[in-house]
Amino acid sequence: MAGGNNVARMSPRQRMINLMYIVLTAMLALNVSSDVLNGFSQVQEGLHRTNLNMSAKNEIQFKYLTDLYEKNPVKVGPWYEKGRDLHQRSATLYLAIDSIKTMIARKADGPEGDFTNIVNLDDLEAASVVMLNPATQRGRKLRESVDAYRASVMSMISDSAKSAAIGEMLSTKVAPPPGTVGPYTWEQKMFDNMPAIAAVTLLTKLQNDIRQAESEALTNLITNVDIGDIRVNELNAYVIPNSNMIIRGGKYSANIVLAAIDTTQRPAIFIGGNRLSSGLYEFTANSVGTHEYSGYIEVMKGDGTLDRRPFKSSYTVIEPMATISPTLMNVLYAGIDNPISISVPGVAMNAVQASISAGTLTRNGDTWIAHVSQVGTEVEISVTAQMEGRSQSVGSMKFKVRKLPDPTAYIALRDASGNVNQYKGTPKRISKAQLLAASGLGAAVDDGIINVSYTVVSFSTVFYDSMGNAIPEVSNGSSFSERQKEQFKRLKAGKSFFISNIKAKGPDGITRDISPMEVALN
Repeated sequence: MAGGNNVARMSPRQRMINLMYIVLTAMLALNVSSDVLNGFSQVQEGLHRTNLNMSAKNEIQFKYLTDLYEKNPVKVGPWYEKGRDLHQRSATLYLAIDSIKTMIARKADGPEGDFTNIVNLDDLEAASVVMLNPATQRGRKLRESVDAYRASVMSMISDSAKSAAIGEMLSTKVAPPPGTVGPYTWEQKMFDNMPAIAAVTLLTKLQNDIRQAESEALTNLITNVDIGDIRVNELNAYVIPNSNMIIRGGKYSANIVLAAIDTTQRPAIFIGGNRLSSGLYEFTANSVGTHEYSGYIEVMKGDGTLDRRPFKSSYTVIEPMATISPTLMNVLYAGIDNPISISVPGVAMNAVQASISAGTLTRNGDTWIAHVSQVGTEVEISVTAQMEGRSQSVGSMKFKVRKLPDPTAYIALRDASGNVNQYKGTPKRISKAQLLAASGLGAAVDDGIINVSYTVVSFSTVFYDSMGNAIPEVSNGSSFSERQKEQFKRLKAGKSFFISNIKAKGPDGITRDISPMEVALN
């Protein structure tokens, strides 16, 4: 295209062509691809599901705090009042953001617009009109509401590190882009010239931050309730046996105690008119069946009189039988080795044999390994023992076969000591150096019950440029691709990106879709 003094020599037709080229170039620069917009829709859907789960978790926590309050209003009252106020403020702010998302959707799609299914994803005016209108000032009001909520939540968290993390997560401080003249606000960054789907996704992310902050604060409030410091207004005698079921020839053992006793004055315990030398009552049980016994506890009161509290208990003596129990879980999972503990009291381990109705069951030292494959079926483990020179059936148990649960994605990071830690996303943050040193994405189920590693097949990363446009990149299997690593190098401190479309394959051969995660830098 000609320029400078050549413009004066151009024909009107050439000038018009040049002007149209400039306009077209600007339109192309502002255009957002459908793939990027669809990526926003996927992130929005994933965040929405996460919000539902977090809301359910917070309801359980608040219900637990309410139950504590109903049991002891005096002790729990101050913490319950803070929790109730927090729960109400969180719900109010959450619903207000839902209302804003609805307004943006209706501005983009019309009166029937639905933020969960926006049609005009690339509408660049809806968010600005709704949130940056000087008459309504919804953006400023939302920022002020978030600031007030952040200050309230931080005041409820005693741990300074966790409080600072919440403050950073809900921060509305923004740095103006290079070349910006005049003040630059949080609401401008969030909604100015932002596609409708991107604005709704950012608002859903804000709702997710609110739910996480609420959960952290409720956890802190519940921890501050000293459950063990409940005032006692009733004394009772208790019999605490090690077990009410005894095998013939085994030993019965029970602790008999008085609740809330004075440790400087031990109570006197009597059974059958005989005083026990301590609180431990034990004897050898030889007779099969259910047996009862009773007695009383005497303790000296403050006025010098004796307070007597009666007690009664029972025990059952049974014949020897097998014990079959899963070591890690109450069901058997298909495709992995399930450790099973099998024992027969009074019988040596090498005299015990076991079999399974489907799959394989092999001995591994003092434990057994069950391996099954058909999900949804039921298998039975049967046990026999060599007793008195003959094989005797001593028990069986049925187990349901279930599919392995979905794993959680993580990035394997090494700390200063060389130890490997699993980073599973916000609200925690990592350094840029740690991110650049990571090789890729892993996935595993490690919920304290089972520990199973998965193989990540593929995933995508979604970055945002200075205009708020999403830039998706595809991985190289479980490893970060070179294009993704280049994006990492461009990330600035405090920025974040999303990892979505995660697919992982388990030892059972099933490939699953995993929930997305957000990665935030320090």
